[in-house]
Amino acid sequence: MAALKILVIPGSVRTGSLNARLAAVAVKELALLDVDVTQISLGDFPLPIYDGDLEAKSGVPGNAVDLKRMIGAHHGVFIVSPEYNSSVPPLLKNAIDWVTRVRDRNETFGQVFRERAFAVGAASDGKFGGLRVLMALRQILALGCGATVIPQQVALSFADQAFDDMDRFKDERDALMLRATMRQLVDVAQQMM
Repeated sequence: MAALKILVIPGSVRTGSLNARLAAVAVKELALLDVDVTQISLGDFPLPIYDGDLEAKSGVPGNAVDLKRMIGAHHGVFIVSPEYNSSVPPLLKNAIDWVTRVRDRNETFGQVFRERAFAVGAASDGKFGGLRVLMALRQILALGCGATVIPQQVALSFADQAFDDMDRFKDERDALMLRATMRQLVDVAQQMM
């Protein structure tokens, strides 16, 4: 059997992003589970704001094609998103919107989403840990794109105080939450292979 591959996508490119820190910790956790892990930055895939007229005129941008191929090269995806006004940040939503527009010959809408397992996570300096963005992101992925989104998720509350100087969790409960989510993602991704 081929090695399991998991892609980690932080939904923020901001310097010092709590969500990028959470993504980096997830990469370490996944490596302990003996899977091939890749972390990308959406900043490496700049895209214009989705516009149907732009797509009709210019086609799908190459970076959307590249991002879709990156997702397609993995068996599972962990998306870590900040919460903007109780929802998904424009950078992440726009990337998802463009990826849904990329279709190879004989491919159906959302096929790249339907054929792999997804997990969601959020880090917030508030007490809810990004729960509202997790609901919105889960809805976009599952209902909008047809993705299999695992039940377990990471909602890291008070994330500005959650990490030590070596980017490890200070609280073992946070580590256990991430570990359980990553294990479930790996299990479901293996079942979908």
